[in-house]
Amino acid sequence: MRPVTTLLVLTNLPDRPTAEALARELVEARLAACVNILAPCHSVYRWQGSIETADEVPMLIKTSSERYLALEAAIRRRHPYELPEVIALPIREGLPEYLAWVADETHPVD
Repeated sequence: MRPVTTLLVLTNLPDRPTAEALARELVEARLAACVNILAPCHSVYRWQGSIETADEVPMLIKTSSERYLALEAAIRRRHPYELPEVIALPIREGLPEYLAWVADETHPVD
């Protein structure tokens, strides 16, 4: 069994109501301990050969490595984009009590 790592998962949604609905679903399902919904940003990207722009709402999702695949599946299921940004970064250091809280809050209830 591999050790549990705390992850910071990044994604962007098209608007605040969609972000709030997804955040609530992830926390209720214990796929995330906490989700920060940030201020809207303006994104510039290449999509299908064209330069595109969009106003988006970034989300910072704290979860455990053992819940990542289920979290990713939930984001893909609910995300309105054809190809959502889902990037997971391992947290190497942090307040031990906070990291333990993330692990506890994302542990499935039996």
